[in-house]
Amino acid sequence: MPRGKILFAQVMAHLPLRQFHQIVDRHHGNHKIQDFTCLDQFLAMTFAQLTFRSGLRGIESTLRANSHCLYHMGFRCGTISRNTLANANEVRPWQIYAEFALLLIQQARDLYAGEELAVDLDASVFALDSTTIDLCLSLFPWAPFRTIKAAIKLHTLLNLRGNIPEFILISDGKMGDVKILDELVFEPGAFYIFDRGYLDFKRLYHMHRQAVFFVTRAKKRFDFQVVESRAVEKATGLRCDQSIKLSGIKSAKRYTERLRRIKYVDPDTGNRLIFLTNNFSLPPLVIALLYKQRWQVELFFKWIKQHLRILCFYGYSENAVRTQVWIAVSVYVLLAIIRKELGIERDMHDILEILSASVFQEIPILQALLNAEAQSSIAADRNQLLLFQL
Repeated sequence: MPRGKILFAQVMAHLPLRQFHQIVDRHHGNHKIQDFTCLDQFLAMTFAQLTFRSGLRGIESTLRANSHCLYHMGFRCGTISRNTLANANEVRPWQIYAEFALLLIQQARDLYAGEELAVDLDASVFALDSTTIDLCLSLFPWAPFRTIKAAIKLHTLLNLRGNIPEFILISDGKMGDVKILDELVFEPGAFYIFDRGYLDFKRLYHMHRQAVFFVTRAKKRFDFQVVESRAVEKATGLRCDQSIKLSGIKSAKRYTERLRRIKYVDPDTGNRLIFLTNNFSLPPLVIALLYKQRWQVELFFKWIKQHLRILCFYGYSENAVRTQVWIAVSVYVLLAIIRKELGIERDMHDILEILSASVFQEIPILQALLNAEAQSSIAADRNQLLLFQL
């Protein structure tokens, strides 16, 4: 990047803005708007995510204090008002930012397609889980969860090649996790890893018929018959590798094919785990190691909750909340894109910290991210910075 360009503008230069404007036009996002367009809204909310602004007042005061930089940051509005931003979050369709985030996800997936997995496997591997974000029921009545509490759930399918979210659905807190399996479009030949909260034999059989593989944990008690038992090396932690048929009254009708049952004792924790899968070709230890990679989606949730603004919301309506979450996802994916396109070896939190402290500086982005002094200035708390790595 040439000198003189503000770092924030260099970050935004990695966005496919032509496609963004096409999405806005499809949803009529700028209809009858003369000032503070959807792009201005997106830039303001992205700025808030990058610089950890805790509220609308903080966004307004910081950008007004640097009003001489607004044009160079990409804003085409004369000034930033918290009331205008709040109104935009309330009324402009959140689908604009959801669709744009999905576009960035596809771009990131293409960039990370060649990333190696922790397990030697050529197929795509996805980890599925959800996280709950607690809300105040009186402020967010549209998101019921319990009698005196509101919440939303962030259902996420994480592509383990690069830890990029492949699919995200935002629901109220009452939606059962297993229902998300009805919303997914499965990739033939791919592996889907999830915990026993998603164990539904009817839905698993549907996945099996879609020519995809699943790895999940068995519940403590379910009826089955052993059809075949194969020898295992117990020194690796394996205890059994069996082919089974379900024998429960309902389960036998819902899943009529054979399943593979693998019992494994984790050598690190001593936990006894029983896995179910419809893949009979991979070695049993590889199945166990595949399931262990499910933890990456938990780390993803932990990362975005700690380092992005999705726990404290700038508006109370459903539209405002969804808008903020989808823009936060866009920021996460944008950082991953920048990391890959520029060949940066730093972990994601290092990149976010450097950018947050330098958004108004006129410094080439590569110089900012590779500068040794910047590295030493943020290295004091490594136990937090290394919490999540791509």
